[in-house]
Amino acid sequence: MSLATETSEDAAPSTIQIRPVTLHVGAEIEGVDLKQPLSDETVAEIRAALLKWNALFFRGQHVDHQQQVDFARRFGELTIGHAVFGHVDGFPEIYSVAKNRWDSRYKPAPKNIRPWTGFHGDITAAINPPSLSILRGDKVPAYGGDTMWTNLVAAYEGLSPVLRDFVDGLRGLHRFEPPRGTDTTEDYEDMVKRRGLTSEHPLVRVHPETGERALYISPSYLKEISGLSPRESEQILELLFEHAVKPEYTVRFKWEPGDLAFWDNRSLCHMAPRDIYESKEDRQLYRVTHVGEIPVGVDGRESTSILGDPIGAV
Repeated sequence: MSLATETSEDAAPSTIQIRPVTLHVGAEIEGVDLKQPLSDETVAEIRAALLKWNALFFRGQHVDHQQQVDFARRFGELTIGHAVFGHVDGFPEIYSVAKNRWDSRYKPAPKNIRPWTGFHGDITAAINPPSLSILRGDKVPAYGGDTMWTNLVAAYEGLSPVLRDFVDGLRGLHRFEPPRGTDTTEDYEDMVKRRGLTSEHPLVRVHPETGERALYISPSYLKEISGLSPRESEQILELLFEHAVKPEYTVRFKWEPGDLAFWDNRSLCHMAPRDIYESKEDRQLYRVTHVGEIPVGVDGRESTSILGDPIGAV
């Protein structure tokens, strides 16, 4: 029996089936057709499953742009496709996640590749990073091109009590910029200057719906810890980044055409392993994101914006 069907005698029968895929993150959802309008009960069940498992996977849905947008809007207001890079023509809510999209922006230097390189929460450099993200597989390779997620709530709970107490009071600067040691194009630099984003967030965020504490680190965007020396900041961040991507906190999803992944950007980081660039096959995904809240730390302090406007709805 799946978790979704374990109900009391008085509870209404579940409309979906939930099949967890790891202990800490990820569940496949069955018994729903995302091309069709969803009932309020089904939407509520999906949201509850998302808050429990943090990332949900819907196999073989084959929705189009409009159907992806319609499904996403049942869970809140949507942002522009990407706050810096824009959107696909005709659909302001959708961002194209193409295999070679970085070629016209920057290329990472091989010496800078670390186990956590590429992991990120979507646009955490904004004062109100997107709360939820939905990614759709259109063209996917026969093998390779997976996506990984790591559970930052489980990572926080996996720290020693002394270290948890220490990071509870820290804040960090998230900036939208390429990793150190990369060669950037003029177009990329101009775009970042026009739409630059920098925010100071707590290193431990209190989830606004569950109340759980998450180690709110985003290796692609979190550049330094406020108030520490550069060396102190570097060493502590590397310790936390390395800890957060331990295999026991992660799930790796093998895409098939038509699949959707739906995750909580407030409690997870994700990345695409770099093996995709060794493949000759194409990979084309499409993403939508939901308008997010301003993060709040353990001490009740909100994040502060240093550069850039909040990400609004479209």
